[in-house]
Amino acid sequence: MALNKSNFGERSLQRTLFLHLVALFSLVVLSGCSISYKFNGASIDYSKTKTISVAEFTNNAELVYAPLAQQFSEKLRDIYTRNTRLQVLKKSGDMHIEGEIVEYYLTPMAISADTYASQTKLTVTFNVRFTNTKNPEDDFEKKYSAYQTFDSSKMLNDVQDEILKTIIEEVADNIYNETVAKW
Repeated sequence: MALNKSNFGERSLQRTLFLHLVALFSLVVLSGCSISYKFNGASIDYSKTKTISVAEFTNNAELVYAPLAQQFSEKLRDIYTRNTRLQVLKKSGDMHIEGEIVEYYLTPMAISADTYASQTKLTVTFNVRFTNTKNPEDDFEKKYSAYQTFDSSKMLNDVQDEILKTIIEEVADNIYNETVAKW
């Protein structure tokens, strides 16, 4: 029984072409479809709770970085705006967050061979009061603290904004998780 080489090659080519067309068709069809799932963890009864207010935080730390209180207050407002359907107010919300910056300090870390610190740690602590007028059992007052380290050869003024952005993000996420995500 002899195989016709041209017939075999032609069938193989047709099969390969068919598989490529199926793959291309699938790609086109599937690229038109998208599945979107946003997981923000918010567990809010929107039928009862419509608003949240975030007061301007004050800076009561011994070492003060002037823009920090406003940056932190704005970050909190932003996180609730982006992740919930709550209307964000400056005062008198169904939920209310207020507080103050109570600590802002530097600590030398990682002492090197020449007895100088090779790393410095910036720590910021926020005292936060949360009030939920619809569920008063959720009310709390708590301190949130975060830190970042940086190379001691750099001046704080040179790295402060970048470090504080990370600290603010971490603390704001923790407050969000404790107030509405219930994690």
